[in-house]
Amino acid sequence: MPIPVIAIFDVGKTNKKLLLFDEQYKLLQEENIQLEETIDEDGFPCEDISKLTKWVRQKFSDVLSRKDIDVKVVNFSAYGASFVHLNYELNPVAPLYNYLKPYPENLKKQFYHTYGGESLIAKQTASPVLGSLNSGMQLYRLKYEKPEVYKQIKYSLHLPQYLSFIVSKKPATDISSVGCHTNLWDFTKNEYHDWVCREELDKKFAPLYSGDKIIGTVNDNGKMQIGIGLHDSSAAIIPYLFSFHEPFILISTGTWCISLNPFNHTELTDDELQQDCLCYLSYEGKPVKASRLFAGYEHEQQIKRLAAHFNKDVGNYQSVEYNPSWVNKLSETNERSRQISFSEIDLDEFKTYEEAYHLFMWSIVRQQIKSTNLVRHGTTVKRIFVDGGFGRNLIYMKLLAKALPNIEVYAATIPQASALGAALAIHKNWNKKPLPPDMIDLKYYANTAIDYSI
Repeated sequence: MPIPVIAIFDVGKTNKKLLLFDEQYKLLQEENIQLEETIDEDGFPCEDISKLTKWVRQKFSDVLSRKDIDVKVVNFSAYGASFVHLNYELNPVAPLYNYLKPYPENLKKQFYHTYGGESLIAKQTASPVLGSLNSGMQLYRLKYEKPEVYKQIKYSLHLPQYLSFIVSKKPATDISSVGCHTNLWDFTKNEYHDWVCREELDKKFAPLYSGDKIIGTVNDNGKMQIGIGLHDSSAAIIPYLFSFHEPFILISTGTWCISLNPFNHTELTDDELQQDCLCYLSYEGKPVKASRLFAGYEHEQQIKRLAAHFNKDVGNYQSVEYNPSWVNKLSETNERSRQISFSEIDLDEFKTYEEAYHLFMWSIVRQQIKSTNLVRHGTTVKRIFVDGGFGRNLIYMKLLAKALPNIEVYAATIPQASALGAALAIHKNWNKKPLPPDMIDLKYYANTAIDYSI
């Protein structure tokens, strides 16, 4: 008897995955590939859309041909701020431009001068000024720098919706992709921003749907359904929204540590925007207030510095045990270390690697509290979940719990969170079984108080 499954294509900048989940959302299979990048017409690295398309089609054909599984539905999650532009024959007409590509200063000045300035647009679109990472600015750039290409575009699809289009042949726009720091969405009016309509960019967009939309079917009997696709950051929070109904904050840690509060619906202030806050839209179109901290990158740099100074392996931090006696010293260095960053501290002041690493992690946690508080204030959050790399760092977790004595702090583990979120978004469309209670593995950290005043 074939096993009923949901197939998820989860496309990151580096890793492209095909995952199969059963009705209990247990991972049955995972295939992982890295595709070589190409370059755009300016020589800047970008996703090879031809290779990606070929891989999706091949893998989709493979799962459909299998006799041991019954694919009920397929859905997609992918990185945001990236467009695939289709011509009137519905073929890609331009490269999938890299959101890291520098944005021309003259066009930036032209845009913000025309539409009221950086502060106003950032506030209305709930996103800091991020250049190409504001994906709407990529389309604006095409219109003015390459008008001959722009005229050929019938649809501009965000990457998750292009992946869905590969198998459905139905162009669509998903609210979570539009709402991820694109400059396209006016959060104060809950519609496309006025500049989008004045530039007539909205004519390049397919119909807009929520992320739980089934956009089409496959096979003659029409029983296999196709989801619309989701922005991966918005998808990653869905398992938490399904599992917990009391207010919480999710700190998703990696290169960036992003604090996501789906229970904070207040409008972004100028001060919050200047401190790198933004809003996402959930798969249901609800705002999710977020703040960002470049802490994962800082950790990578400082463990190299510590390793070199103390003649240790770069991975030595993983074996450092939590030492309460060093933690107690932190209050003594509180005032001084608050004034300068850890990178400015002379490592000769420390007798051991372990003591230095404790102070470094305290500096990271202090910054994290400040960042998280930007989205926490004004809400009744009593729980914080930490996933990703820092969630597996004992010192980080213990210091965070001590810094938040009135909050329950948990390390949370969800294998393949964005893929699972894309599956859960369309749960009601294919799965009549109740959601399993153990989708998220939690570890609680006791919150013994210590003075970590910011």
